[in-house]
Amino acid sequence: MADHPQITDWADQVARVGRPGPGGPGIAEGPSLLIAGPTGTGKTHQAYGAIRALLSRGVRLRWEAATAADLYARLRPRAGHDAERDLQTLARCPLLLLDDLGAAKTSEWTEELTYRLINHRYEHLRPTLITTNLPIPELRTALGDRVTSRLAEMTERVVLTGPDRRRHART
Repeated sequence: MADHPQITDWADQVARVGRPGPGGPGIAEGPSLLIAGPTGTGKTHQAYGAIRALLSRGVRLRWEAATAADLYARLRPRAGHDAERDLQTLARCPLLLLDDLGAAKTSEWTEELTYRLINHRYEHLRPTLITTNLPIPELRTALGDRVTSRLAEMTERVVLTGPDRRRHART
């Protein structure tokens, strides 16, 4: 379960605006959250904890999760695969967790793909959990002006600090 106060507050906000339905409220729209911090500070753990917090609040939830690198691999054009359909599935998903945004090598193609995904979610107020190792001021360089502008408007930002927990756990 998420234990960072801003992240649990985000889960509360999303749960409050849930659309009533059979089996409990579902996500219609809501705020997005950008969790930034150095490697090993618990960003991914907190993001999945936010999803668990929504489930514990009775929110019916259809969600997808992918690292940015896996997202680009999944959507790379190839024979017999409808990448556009996959992109639309992710864009329309009620809740998306996009992990390690900015960690994958960028190109015009990845920048355009990221823009299309983020812009659709921005325009339709789809809650999106995003994690990044990049300091927030460096996002513009890695992601481009259009993506960064959307993220600045659509997300609340949480910065996690501290030592690399994975490295500390091994010693």
